[in-house]
Amino acid sequence: MKRLLVLSMCCALGGCVCVPCLDLRPPATVVVAVAGAGTAPVPPGDVRVAFDGVEIERVPFRTGASSATVERLARSASCLGGMGAGLITEPGPVEVYRMACDNGKVFLARCELRQCKPM
Repeated sequence: MKRLLVLSMCCALGGCVCVPCLDLRPPATVVVAVAGAGTAPVPPGDVRVAFDGVEIERVPFRTGASSATVERLARSASCLGGMGAGLITEPGPVEVYRMACDNGKVFLARCELRQCKPM
């Protein structure tokens, strides 16, 4: 209920710029196939996932200061994504963003002092 109130206030105060930061869907449980063990549900809070015997770190989706700039760069490179550009490093002077494209590719960009370049 609070999210809907924040969403309506943002839209009323001058645009829906905050809509991508609000995820109104409930958190999903990820199902991962582990070698020899069938499938095992992984709770959304876990950051480590085992896949074919290899441990993988899941990075949660976070927006950053240059997410909109990276999304424009990706669009110019024919990459359109569902959630947009997410920050995969810690916020700071040098940041790395990742965006999943509709065609299955991944667009990466490196931003140094908000000057972004595709990787």
